[in-house]
Amino acid sequence: MGLLDFLMSLFGGGGGTIECPNCGTPGARKTDDEVVHCKNPRCPYFDASLGPAGTLRQAGTTVPTRGDFRPRNPVSIRYVNFAGQSREFSAERDSLVRKKNHIVAEVAPTARKIALSRDRIQNLSEVEGQMSQRVAPGQDWPTPGERQILGYHKKNGTTSPRYQQLRAKYPDW
Repeated sequence: MGLLDFLMSLFGGGGGTIECPNCGTPGARKTDDEVVHCKNPRCPYFDASLGPAGTLRQAGTTVPTRGDFRPRNPVSIRYVNFAGQSREFSAERDSLVRKKNHIVAEVAPTARKIALSRDRIQNLSEVEGQMSQRVAPGQDWPTPGERQILGYHKKNGTTSPRYQQLRAKYPDW
């Protein structure tokens, strides 16, 4: 193998790179004797020499799989990603936060925070039932001005008389 052939194989320019017939991961290799070597560690054709150890390469993204984080209060989240693949995450219950149409959670094993679209969470009612509630059942939500005050003082670690009144009214905000 010459230098140019080596470089071409590194950057996907020939050299037998294909999409894995089992899992669909791009960048798999097929040898001359028709043996498939895949980059995906969960694939039966996995070959560790094709990619960096401890990562999945799917759809152009790198997802770290190393770490030793174990949630103290785990919540199981069943999720279907943009490629239609089912995933299951174990998240820390205290880290679940709703941000518009997403739920942000700190997941095992890396303890990284990820944003999951609520539309793609298969067990959404269970997950939302585990989240801490910012207002008591039947209580009105804070007005935009009240939310601004609550957010400002929480972010900056400051206080004011109005903030103290709002904290008494919304203790879990």
